[in-house]
Amino acid sequence: MSEDAASGQTAVEDDDAARTPDVELIHGVPMVRVGTQATLHPDREEYVGLVESLRADGYWLCVDLCGVDYLTYEAPRGLPEGVEAERFEVVVGLVDPTGRRRLRVRVQVPGDDPTIDSLVAVHPGVDAYERETWDLFGITFEGHPGLSRILLPDTWEGHPLRKDSPTGDIPVQFKAPRGLRS
Repeated sequence: MSEDAASGQTAVEDDDAARTPDVELIHGVPMVRVGTQATLHPDREEYVGLVESLRADGYWLCVDLCGVDYLTYEAPRGLPEGVEAERFEVVVGLVDPTGRRRLRVRVQVPGDDPTIDSLVAVHPGVDAYERETWDLFGITFEGHPGLSRILLPDTWEGHPLRKDSPTGDIPVQFKAPRGLRS
Protein backbone atom coordinates (compact mmCIF):
# COMPACT_ATOMS: atom_id res chain seq x y z
CA MET A 1 0.00 0.00 0.00
CA SER A 2 1.10 3.53 -0.61
CA GLU A 3 -0.17 6.78 0.78
CA ASP A 4 -0.97 9.78 -1.40
CA ALA A 5 0.69 12.68 0.44
CA ALA A 6 -1.73 15.27 -0.94
CA SER A 7 -4.95 13.50 0.03
CA GLY A 8 -3.84 11.27 2.89
CA GLN A 9 -5.64 8.40 1.09
CA THR A 10 -4.19 4.90 1.17
CA ALA A 11 -4.12 3.16 -2.20
CA VAL A 12 -3.73 -0.55 -2.81
CA GLU A 13 -0.94 -1.22 -5.26
CA ASP A 14 -1.77 -3.46 -8.18
CA ASP A 15 1.20 -5.74 -7.59
CA ASP A 16 0.46 -9.48 -7.64
CA ALA A 17 3.48 -10.19 -5.46
CA ALA A 18 2.10 -7.88 -2.76
CA ARG A 19 -1.31 -9.61 -2.83
CA THR A 20 -0.20 -13.24 -3.16
CA PRO A 21 0.27 -14.78 0.28
CA ASP A 22 3.25 -17.01 0.98
CA VAL A 23 2.51 -20.72 0.74
CA GLU A 24 4.02 -23.26 3.14
CA LEU A 25 3.52 -27.02 3.25
CA ILE A 26 2.15 -28.56 6.45
CA HIS A 27 1.85 -32.37 6.40
CA GLY A 28 2.36 -32.05 2.62
CA VAL A 29 -0.67 -29.76 2.23
CA PRO A 30 -0.48 -26.11 1.05
CA MET A 31 -1.01 -23.61 3.86
CA VAL A 32 -1.56 -19.90 3.34
CA ARG A 33 -1.16 -17.28 6.05
CA VAL A 34 -3.05 -14.01 5.76
CA GLY A 35 -2.41 -11.90 8.82
CA THR A 36 -2.78 -14.22 11.79
CA GLN A 37 -5.12 -16.66 10.00
CA ALA A 38 -3.54 -19.89 8.73
CA THR A 39 -5.55 -21.85 6.17
CA LEU A 40 -4.76 -25.33 4.86
CA HIS A 41 -6.00 -26.46 1.43
CA PRO A 42 -6.05 -30.27 1.19
CA ASP A 43 -7.77 -32.13 -1.60
CA ARG A 44 -10.66 -34.46 -0.76
CA GLU A 45 -8.37 -37.50 -0.53
CA GLU A 46 -6.00 -35.81 1.96
CA TYR A 47 -8.74 -34.25 4.09
CA VAL A 48 -9.37 -36.83 6.86
CA GLY A 49 -5.72 -37.85 7.13
CA LEU A 50 -4.70 -34.21 7.48
CA VAL A 51 -7.26 -33.57 10.24
CA GLU A 52 -6.07 -36.72 12.05
CA SER A 53 -2.45 -35.48 11.84
CA LEU A 54 -3.47 -32.03 13.08
CA ARG A 55 -5.33 -33.62 16.00
CA ALA A 56 -2.11 -35.42 16.94
CA ASP A 57 -0.33 -32.02 16.69
CA GLY A 58 -2.67 -30.55 19.34
CA TYR A 59 -5.59 -29.32 17.23
CA TRP A 60 -8.05 -31.54 19.08
CA LEU A 61 -10.95 -29.08 19.18
CA CYS A 62 -13.13 -28.74 16.07
CA VAL A 63 -15.15 -25.56 16.56
CA ASP A 64 -16.94 -25.36 13.22
CA LEU A 65 -17.67 -27.06 9.93
CA CYS A 66 -19.76 -25.47 7.21
CA GLY A 67 -20.37 -25.46 3.48
CA VAL A 68 -20.06 -22.71 0.89
CA ASP A 69 -21.58 -22.58 -2.60
CA TYR A 70 -19.50 -20.48 -5.01
CA LEU A 71 -21.75 -21.03 -8.05
CA THR A 72 -22.22 -17.31 -8.79
CA TYR A 73 -19.05 -16.02 -7.10
CA GLU A 74 -16.61 -14.44 -9.54
CA ALA A 75 -14.00 -12.72 -7.35
CA PRO A 76 -10.65 -14.40 -6.61
CA ARG A 77 -10.98 -16.87 -3.75
CA GLY A 78 -7.45 -16.74 -2.36
CA LEU A 79 -6.57 -20.32 -3.25
CA PRO A 80 -2.89 -21.23 -3.51
CA GLU A 81 -1.39 -22.21 -6.83
CA GLY A 82 -2.25 -25.78 -7.73
CA VAL A 83 -5.58 -25.82 -5.85
CA GLU A 84 -8.44 -25.96 -8.35
CA ALA A 85 -11.50 -23.87 -7.43
CA GLU A 86 -14.69 -25.95 -7.34
CA ARG A 87 -18.34 -25.04 -6.89
CA PHE A 88 -18.54 -26.11 -3.22
CA GLU A 89 -16.17 -25.79 -0.33
CA VAL A 90 -16.18 -27.40 3.12
CA VAL A 91 -14.58 -25.17 5.74
CA VAL A 92 -13.42 -26.55 9.10
CA GLY A 93 -12.21 -24.54 12.10
CA LEU A 94 -9.68 -26.26 14.38
CA VAL A 95 -8.18 -25.01 17.65
CA ASP A 96 -5.18 -26.09 19.69
CA PRO A 97 -6.33 -24.92 23.16
CA THR A 98 -3.01 -25.68 24.83
CA GLY A 99 -0.86 -23.86 22.28
CA ARG A 100 -3.51 -21.16 21.74
CA ARG A 101 -3.41 -21.69 17.98
CA ARG A 102 -6.15 -21.76 15.38
CA LEU A 103 -6.31 -23.23 11.86
CA ARG A 104 -8.84 -23.21 9.07
CA VAL A 105 -9.12 -26.09 6.59
CA ARG A 106 -10.77 -25.39 3.21
CA VAL A 107 -11.55 -28.35 0.94
CA GLN A 108 -12.80 -27.89 -2.63
CA VAL A 109 -15.77 -30.12 -3.51
CA PRO A 110 -16.95 -30.38 -7.14
CA GLY A 111 -20.57 -29.60 -8.01
CA ASP A 112 -20.94 -32.74 -10.12
CA ASP A 113 -19.82 -34.98 -7.21
CA PRO A 114 -20.60 -33.15 -3.96
CA THR A 115 -19.19 -35.79 -1.62
CA ILE A 116 -16.42 -35.78 0.95
CA ASP A 117 -15.41 -38.15 3.74
CA SER A 118 -16.92 -37.59 7.18
CA LEU A 119 -14.86 -36.36 10.13
CA VAL A 120 -17.16 -37.94 12.74
CA ALA A 121 -14.62 -40.71 13.52
CA VAL A 122 -11.94 -38.06 14.22
CA HIS A 123 -14.13 -35.36 15.80
CA PRO A 124 -17.50 -36.82 16.94
CA GLY A 125 -18.79 -33.30 17.62
CA VAL A 126 -19.03 -32.55 13.89
CA ASP A 127 -22.03 -34.85 13.59
CA ALA A 128 -24.55 -31.98 13.66
CA TYR A 129 -22.36 -29.70 11.52
CA GLU A 130 -22.13 -32.30 8.76
CA ARG A 131 -25.88 -32.97 8.93
CA GLU A 132 -26.57 -29.23 8.66
CA THR A 133 -24.19 -28.87 5.69
CA TRP A 134 -25.86 -31.81 3.93
CA ASP A 135 -29.33 -30.50 4.76
CA LEU A 136 -28.71 -26.98 3.42
CA PHE A 137 -26.10 -27.53 0.66
CA GLY A 138 -26.47 -31.18 -0.35
CA ILE A 139 -22.82 -32.04 0.30
CA THR A 140 -22.76 -35.74 1.24
CA PHE A 141 -20.39 -36.87 4.00
CA GLU A 142 -19.35 -40.46 3.23
CA GLY A 143 -19.16 -42.61 6.35
CA HIS A 144 -21.38 -40.35 8.46
CA PRO A 145 -23.35 -42.57 10.89
CA GLY A 146 -26.76 -40.93 10.31
CA LEU A 147 -26.84 -38.29 7.61
CA SER A 148 -30.39 -36.93 7.81
CA ARG A 149 -32.22 -33.62 7.87
CA ILE A 150 -31.55 -31.54 10.95
CA LEU A 151 -33.16 -28.15 10.20
CA LEU A 152 -35.73 -28.87 7.51
CA PRO A 153 -38.66 -31.29 7.52
CA ASP A 154 -37.96 -34.78 6.16
CA THR A 155 -40.37 -34.06 3.30
CA TRP A 156 -38.35 -31.04 2.08
CA GLU A 157 -37.06 -31.40 -1.46
CA GLY A 158 -33.67 -29.97 -2.37
CA HIS A 159 -31.10 -27.98 -0.45
CA PRO A 160 -32.09 -24.32 0.05
CA LEU A 161 -28.64 -22.72 0.40
CA ARG A 162 -27.53 -23.87 -3.03
CA LYS A 163 -27.27 -20.86 -5.32
CA ASP A 164 -29.38 -22.61 -7.97
CA SER A 165 -32.16 -23.50 -5.53
CA PRO A 166 -35.35 -21.60 -6.33
CA THR A 167 -36.51 -19.11 -3.76
CA GLY A 168 -39.68 -20.39 -2.19
CA ASP A 169 -42.83 -18.95 -0.82
CA ILE A 170 -43.29 -20.59 2.55
CA PRO A 171 -46.16 -19.31 4.67
CA VAL A 172 -44.97 -18.19 8.09
CA GLN A 173 -47.13 -18.92 11.09
CA PHE A 174 -47.00 -16.25 13.77
CA LYS A 175 -48.12 -16.69 17.35
CA ALA A 176 -49.05 -13.91 19.72
CA PRO A 177 -46.49 -13.33 22.49
CA ARG A 178 -47.26 -14.86 25.87
CA GLY A 179 -49.58 -12.69 27.88
CA LEU A 180 -51.31 -11.32 24.78
CA ARG A 181 -53.10 -14.53 23.90
CA SER A 182 -56.82 -14.55 24.50
